Amino acid sequence: MPRRCTIGRSHSPTPTVIERYTLPEMGNIWTETAKLKTWLQVEIAVCEAQAELGYIPAAAVEEIKAKANFDPKRVLEIEAEVRHDMIAFLTNVNEYVGDAGRYIHLGLTSSDVLDTALALQLVASVNILLERVEELSQAIRYQAQQHRNTVMVGRSHGIHAEPITFGFKLAGWLAEVFRNRARLVNLRSSIAVGKISGAVGTYANIDPRIEAIACQNLGLEPDCASTQVISRDRHAEYVQTLALLAASIERFAVEIRNLQRTDVLEVEEFFSKGQKGSSAMPHKRNPIRSERLTGMARIVRANAVAALENVALWHERDISHSSVERMILPDSSTVTHFMLVETTDLVKHLLVYPENMKQNMNLYGGVIFSQRVMLALVEKGTSREEAYKIVQSCAHEAWNKPGGNFYYLIAKDDRVTAKMTTKEIDDCFDPQYQLRHLDLVYQRLGI
Repeated sequence: MPRRCTIGRSHSPTPTVIERYTLPEMGNIWTETAKLKTWLQVEIAVCEAQAELGYIPAAAVEEIKAKANFDPKRVLEIEAEVRHDMIAFLTNVNEYVGDAGRYIHLGLTSSDVLDTALALQLVASVNILLERVEELSQAIRYQAQQHRNTVMVGRSHGIHAEPITFGFKLAGWLAEVFRNRARLVNLRSSIAVGKISGAVGTYANIDPRIEAIACQNLGLEPDCASTQVISRDRHAEYVQTLALLAASIERFAVEIRNLQRTDVLEVEEFFSKGQKGSSAMPHKRNPIRSERLTGMARIVRANAVAALENVALWHERDISHSSVERMILPDSSTVTHFMLVETTDLVKHLLVYPENMKQNMNLYGGVIFSQRVMLALVEKGTSREEAYKIVQSCAHEAWNKPGGNFYYLIAKDDRVTAKMTTKEIDDCFDPQYQLRHLDLVYQRLGI
């Protein structure tokens, strides 16, 4: 079992990074106090590794572990003078530790602590996101099961196409959530990397074994080839993965917004008692949560561009990435977390209107069954070109006209009735034909 350091106590081990952040709010990971705690966790892990290898006295490490502490306000006071956050932090820690503090940060550069601690924050964030993704998948799974046979029209280009079920639509969402979950699992491994290799990463003043021991005790892997910093492609991958997740949520939100339109109204966000939709129009029931999700996805997506621009640093390091990451990593993490929580609640309480779905599907006398009629005519010996011409003429005559009825026009067309019986025509308008293979998708998803 990896050894763990203690902050402010000489006994009882410090929890793992996962245990340290047990509250569901993502923001707890990204507070100033949490950041400084993680810095101290890294510093003490390095001290323990150095003591294990005989570089510093074991008694000094115990004293450091017993006394080490910090005051965020005091750190800021010192930073205002020295203009260096890590030096300010170490100065404040040494005010608590005393003489044994001279063993803290031996052979390290600031980025050893900053980047390793940041990895702990990112891993903790991914763990929380995975929990929320699982909750979202369960909410979608439930609705997909409930509406497995709720028939509705499928649309392409925003135009009625052929029958599907609402559960089938949700199954597509669930598959996408599964892919995002797999990306997060892979990301957790990619981002769980520390570096304790000193200035420019050459281990000139630090034994590489110290890095190995400290990283192991922190639950991280040593970066295989760091410079003075951990290369920022890893952090770009983090934000890009979150941007993909946010983009998926946006897709779901846009679909809900479209299906809630007054002229569609097949699903609707839950509208609570006492809720108001408009200050001017009392009738309004607006998809405000879906619209909010759409807007927040833009923030995470924009942050991905900034993360990519952070990859190209000068030589072995500069700090042009630092100011960017102080904004985009907490913001992307907390915004994505909120989006997951919001989407889960939205899906759980989604209002679904099967009767409206049925009514929309049968607009203009079932024009959405045009392909089935065309193929039936081809099976009866009509050329595909002629069958297409017959069906299209009837569909366009019925399309978007008051009282337009595609079924009636097909049923009385001599070119059709010469080939097909009334029952054969009726069979073309049975949506179960188009839905007969949907169970395969459910089997693939395990629902």
